[in-house]
Amino acid sequence: MQCFVYRSQRKKGTYLFTLERDDFSKVPESLMNLFGTPEFSFAFELTPERKLIQADAQQVEANLKANGFFLQMPPGDERFC
Repeated sequence: MQCFVYRSQRKKGTYLFTLERDDFSKVPESLMNLFGTPEFSFAFELTPERKLIQADAQQVEANLKANGFFLQMPPGDERFC
């Protein structure tokens, strides 16, 4: 599955993964307000076997399929504010 990754300009180390480039329609408005204007970072092919630095590929894939997005926060940061 093709995946598009955006970084937050407001919260260092926070990334938003989407299934469509520049399509944030499935991301809640309140989250987008906290995240700020997404800055495109890169695109890649997500597979269950792929090694990701800070997330489990299967979890990312499950969230993308269920919600249309995945939010990756910095390690140890359990809240987004």
